[in-house]
Amino acid sequence: MIRKGRSASPNAGAGRKTGGPRDDDAIESSSRSSSISASPASPSFGSLTEDFDPFETFDAHDRAAGVGPSSRGRSSNDDRVDNGEATYTRSRRADGETRSDDTADKKRASQRPARSLKGRALGYLSRREYSRAELSRKLAPYAEEGDSIDALLDSLENEGWLSNSRFAESLLHRRASRMGAGRIVNELKRHAVGQELVEEVSAQLRETELARAQAVWRKKFGSLPETPNERAKQARFLATRGFSQGIIGKILKGIDEDFASE
Repeated sequence: MIRKGRSASPNAGAGRKTGGPRDDDAIESSSRSSSISASPASPSFGSLTEDFDPFETFDAHDRAAGVGPSSRGRSSNDDRVDNGEATYTRSRRADGETRSDDTADKKRASQRPARSLKGRALGYLSRREYSRAELSRKLAPYAEEGDSIDALLDSLENEGWLSNSRFAESLLHRRASRMGAGRIVNELKRHAVGQELVEEVSAQLRETELARAQAVWRKKFGSLPETPNERAKQARFLATRGFSQGIIGKILKGIDEDFASE
């Protein structure tokens, strides 16, 4: 008995792929579609196809999308408007508001209570050590009538906030590894820390002058000069760092610290 929709030949389905749709299902679906199209109750689509113009162009659509030849020559601002992108620019009002904010900040700062001379001095000393002469120069522009800078400095020294010896120690710590005794001593003299303190620091520096000069020279050059020009160059460098001519001569002759001590 032959089932409906199948070929009577046993080899009819030999070329069919595994897992594909069955032939009887395809025949049944085609028969259903033909019966639906032939049914009088099905709607007619002729009215929709009659208005279709095969030569209709889509330039209007391209212009709306910002593509195609019709969009050439248009400005970037027009493209952003067509694509619905928002553009943001700084207005004069915003700038005016910023300027008004700055003015308000300055006004508030001017309304703050004036800083006392002692408060300003303590602010300086909280950052680093100052000599008495240097702190006096820093406070002079802020001194008002009736303020005594010397009395304030005396009070700061008595309270332990200000000390020339601590300043000299701090300067020695910051400069000794890079500078010679000449540079450091001259700086202490400019700060007017007193002759006794200057001599004490100078004697301390002389004890390690050769070793410090060798470290500076070795970091910069590392080898003895071979020509007069190289020798002059190395000598100038060490001299600008504050090392004496005797120390410079020992280094450029290759005399180390052990040989110099003998």
